Amino acid sequence: MPIDWIWGLIGGLLIGTGGAVYLLGNGRIMGASGIIGGIVDGSGRGTLWERLVFLAGVALLPVLLMPVYREVDTHITDNMAVLVAAGLLVGVGTRIANGCTSGHGVCGMSRLSIRGFVATACYILAGGVGVVLFRHVLGVI
Repeated sequence: MPIDWIWGLIGGLLIGTGGAVYLLGNGRIMGASGIIGGIVDGSGRGTLWERLVFLAGVALLPVLLMPVYREVDTHITDNMAVLVAAGLLVGVGTRIANGCTSGHGVCGMSRLSIRGFVATACYILAGGVGVVLFRHVLGVI
């Protein structure tokens, strides 16, 4: 098995475990867009510190792992306009879908939520269309 697949498997297991611990610990779904959205729109004032700690962990763990993994090839484009557009599209899409990959894909599907399965199928399809359009048709990534 290629090492990239093993790392993907380990990452998936860690995300799944994190989602289970988050759900068991506070009874809420570990959806990153919902956690961020609650901070931005003010609806998460009652759980602000919990949300900030979660986001700090998401942001700081890669920094802490930098001494171990000095160079990681992410295949991300250097085109800043594409990165900004992608970020905005993901943000808008998660608000329209009422969740993101961690909320619908990891937590929703593991709870056998039909909404989670439908949302996951939609964003996988949209991602495939995006790759075809932006890489193969427009050639920007």
